Amino acid sequence: MSGVAPHRAGPIVTAVLVHPSLWPTAIGQAFRLAPAGWWRRPPFLPLPDAGYLAFRLETQYGRDAEPTGEDVVSYLRWCRDEARRRGHHVDG
Repeated sequence: MSGVAPHRAGPIVTAVLVHPSLWPTAIGQAFRLAPAGWWRRPPFLPLPDAGYLAFRLETQYGRDAEPTGEDVVSYLRWCRDEARRRGHHVDG
């Protein structure tokens, strides 16, 4: 597994876009998971390292499974709720 297949990224992004209350959490997680100096390398976006992402996805889903939009929304809700529980300010 090498990460999320390009044809799956659109539905995942759409699933997050329809939940505006999760946008701040999604942006925060993107920056937390991005490698240092991400802005110096194409595609100049705060994307997680492909190897790290592949490892995390395989430990969560197994060798050939991929996350769904609902999985990502659930994960972002968990991140938001955990931040609130620890007393960190999270909008939404």
